[in-house]
Amino acid sequence: MPGNSQRKGAVRKRGKGVGPTGRTAGSGGRVKRGLEGRGPTPKAEDRPYHKAYRDRRPGESPISPSNPRGRRTSPGETRGRQGPRQGGGKAPGADWVIGRNPVLEALQADLPVRRAFLMEGAERDSRINDILRLAAEKGISLLQASRSELDRLTSGAVHQGVAIQLPEYEYAHPGDLLADALADHDAPILVACDSITDPRNLGAIIRSAAAFGAVGVIVPERRSAHMTAATWKTSAGAAARVPVALATNLNRVLRDYAEAGFVVVGLAGEGDVDIADIPGVDGPVLLVVGSEGEGLAQLVRKNCDVLASIPITSDVESLNASVAASIALYEVARAR
Repeated sequence: MPGNSQRKGAVRKRGKGVGPTGRTAGSGGRVKRGLEGRGPTPKAEDRPYHKAYRDRRPGESPISPSNPRGRRTSPGETRGRQGPRQGGGKAPGADWVIGRNPVLEALQADLPVRRAFLMEGAERDSRINDILRLAAEKGISLLQASRSELDRLTSGAVHQGVAIQLPEYEYAHPGDLLADALADHDAPILVACDSITDPRNLGAIIRSAAAFGAVGVIVPERRSAHMTAATWKTSAGAAARVPVALATNLNRVLRDYAEAGFVVVGLAGEGDVDIADIPGVDGPVLLVVGSEGEGLAQLVRKNCDVLASIPITSDVESLNASVAASIALYEVARAR
């Protein structure tokens, strides 16, 4: 009898997801309408979350609402109101010399120059004119760069519109510095730095060393500031005239210099000798300067022949390391 068959499969069973009429529910075109107007799938290099986007060529900008033509921008340039990128907060490398005085001094000292940059629209003064003249005489091409490009190259440091890149800085060997000092001078003065970690302090010490006739500066390989753009800038170019030696073991260097006839003088606030009264001031002198906070390390103190102090009022706990080095160098030079 129709509608009453007991045969298996004769009656359609209503399953899960089936509507009241026994038919599968559709989207009614909802999915199709949602895809309309989106266009083709973007290329991999145009999707910010894709690896190809991060690996695209430097300076190539993707097509976006703010850059509809995919214009190529300089590596340090961003569009909109963000302004130039400042290098991620990193300090410029040791191979960069920035600032008008340091660049001028470097050119005057005939340092090798890999690249030289002058900012477009930089205000001209006597130093810029001298830099242009020296660059022309030495056949050095000054490449023009925008402010954003120069900011990027120098990691956002204050470059004053001019910067040069040198080959990697070549430190002197402490042994070679010792031999040259004794061969060229009857009573050489040298400065050793112990735990001077601020490159600006190191630059100021190098500048004072040049001002008072010191023939070299020694810095430890570890836990010490080294030659960076900040050091060059603070030294006002004096680093071009005063060699800097890199010591693997500062205490061994102090002993070697003492054996060679140097009086090793450590600056310490509790020193029992006034800096103006140090013994052997007429002969070779190695002045050791410690950090402002910790002072000289204990083992460094033991390797000094004498600990000297700079008299100051009780209202001030200590002097800046570069200031103390400058005063000590002046006293040694004056005593001679």
